Amino acid sequence: MRMMMQVDPRREFPRRFVPKDADMGDWAQIEPLFTQLLARPINSMEELEQWLYDCSELGGALAEDRARRYIAMTTQTDDPVREQAYNHFVQEIDPKTKPMWDALDRAYLAHPYRKMLPMDRYGVMDRIVENNVALFREENVPLETEEVLLSKDYQKLSGAMTVTYQGQELTLQQAAKFLDETDRRVRQDVWELVVRRRLQDHDAIEDLYDKLIDLRTRIAKNAGFDNYRDYAFKRRRRFDYTPADCFQFHEGVERAMLPLVNRVYEDRRSKLGVRSLRPWDTQVDPLGRPPLRPFEASDELIKGCEEIFRRVDPGLGDQFKFMWEEKLLDLESRKGKAPGGYQSTLHERRWPFIFMNAVGRDDDVRTLLHEGGHAFHQLASREDPLIHYRTTPYEFAEVASMGMELLAAPHLNVFYRNESEFKRSYRNTLEDAVLIFPWIATIDAFQHWIYTHIGHSRDERRKSWLEIYRRFQPSLDWSGYEDALNYLWHRQLHLFTSPFYYIEYGIAETGALQVWLRSRA
Repeated sequence: MRMMMQVDPRREFPRRFVPKDADMGDWAQIEPLFTQLLARPINSMEELEQWLYDCSELGGALAEDRARRYIAMTTQTDDPVREQAYNHFVQEIDPKTKPMWDALDRAYLAHPYRKMLPMDRYGVMDRIVENNVALFREENVPLETEEVLLSKDYQKLSGAMTVTYQGQELTLQQAAKFLDETDRRVRQDVWELVVRRRLQDHDAIEDLYDKLIDLRTRIAKNAGFDNYRDYAFKRRRRFDYTPADCFQFHEGVERAMLPLVNRVYEDRRSKLGVRSLRPWDTQVDPLGRPPLRPFEASDELIKGCEEIFRRVDPGLGDQFKFMWEEKLLDLESRKGKAPGGYQSTLHERRWPFIFMNAVGRDDDVRTLLHEGGHAFHQLASREDPLIHYRTTPYEFAEVASMGMELLAAPHLNVFYRNESEFKRSYRNTLEDAVLIFPWIATIDAFQHWIYTHIGHSRDERRKSWLEIYRRFQPSLDWSGYEDALNYLWHRQLHLFTSPFYYIEYGIAETGALQVWLRSRA
């Protein structure tokens, strides 16, 4: 396989419009830059293009400052200094920039030279700007600020969750290692510890979600929509598909994927020799082999993934090594760290940053391969001066990440010298590509119900969750643990931090599977 383009991740993009020493956390230094852009006379198409590039430069400087504060906060949510720095940007900078960006968008749309720009270059950006203007409402600015702060509170709650097992305090990610153990009693004990810890905060999380639903509904209504679902589709720039298409996707999962998933789970149950498959039985090796432990320290994970990327393409190995050298990786789980994993972009340097919670499991390798796919995708776009084109729609952004998981799978023997272990890990990769579809359908269908049933009660929400879960996830036996099932969705951070961001994984996985099949042809 050959790379389509060479990337120089160290090439710098010096400020030309924004003063070199301007502090993007100080509104007194930021406001004059917006004022200059709004007042600038534009007398040619070339001057309009330069104006757009200068707008992008300012956007990149602001976005990077915000991203650095977010990264610092999520890597240690129990640090009040980091939290205060992030809150400052969310409360003092974001709300002031939003009306300014709207004014710039409107100035662009009204400019007579706009129609002279080549649409093969600017057509997508043009549609994005039109969409921004259609959605902007000044009265939503404080509501959006409150929404961001509530989302942060979810991460803080989750980051503080720990359990004590065998005398050791563990994050929930660290505790998950025991779900791979062959001793069923150990798996059940640790699973119960994690569930009890999550349930301790279930009232607080329900309160938080009620507030988020109310805020989001008000935002949608202010923008002229009947419900937040319809608003979210426009906000997420879903120009090419509708809620009806999502329902069709759900039906496709139910019809085509669920029978396969049920066969996978039945095969697992049979090999484990148990009467029913319980929630603590889904990660263990069904043949009773020891857990896959591909690495102990994050350095081993990094070195192994660098070698895998280098096998996929030498240039990718170089890019990943660069990220390591520039400290653009924070991988290990620890107390106070936000849950999950992400790749964030530092838009001024045009560098990617990878965040995850590694504990030494097989899944951790796939997570870093996944986020690495995002990072390479971002680096491939870094030469574009328009910030609009350095941010990819999620439906395709996830093709890069999920496709990388599959392209890298033949090289997992970097971590597993034993042929049997290598094949187990490869099989896990392929199984995960199948097993994810019902969960995607579950989370997406749940959100459709949530935001189109305005004023629903918590009991109605619980009943809807159970109905949707059982539609797509019928294989597991939850008897005796009904409360755990009732609040299972609390663990899905997208519901709290990124509403309606989930169907994209399903759309992208179909693309990733196509990439994988073509790579084997």
